[in-house]
Amino acid sequence: MARLQVGDPAPPFTLPDADGTEVSLSDYAGRRVIVYFYPAALTPGCTTQAVDFTASEDEITAAGFDVVGISPDPVAKLAGFRQEEALTVTLLSDPERGVLEAYGAWGTKMLYGKEITGVIRSTFVVDVDASGAGTISVAQYNVKATGHVAKLRRDLGIG
Repeated sequence: MARLQVGDPAPPFTLPDADGTEVSLSDYAGRRVIVYFYPAALTPGCTTQAVDFTASEDEITAAGFDVVGISPDPVAKLAGFRQEEALTVTLLSDPERGVLEAYGAWGTKMLYGKEITGVIRSTFVVDVDASGAGTISVAQYNVKATGHVAKLRRDLGIG
């Protein structure tokens, strides 16, 4: 599994959101996008992370960033997650894991002392140019759900 590094081209993507509407990286042309990968909607850690991003969304947006969360969950589960937790960040469905794999966010990891294959909680900042092509400016793997958004905001100078 190759891991992305700062300066690498960001793999382009087009995935359905919680409403089934296709969203592409190129839709964010001229913006900076925080793309985070999480294992499963409606689980404690993933809920904490999504709620934290939603709570910080105004400040993040004001600083020139958009937020996109990607998981292998189906669209219907994302819609339920969004509604149950009053989430406002964009949630995308990648059940075939093609985007997860392209970003190095799918692979072998340790869970409770056992080696498993699954989503590696990861966060990237992608600078999307006017043509819609992206470049990785931040690449973080194996991030912790709790406190991650606050740390990312500090690292990016937001708030």
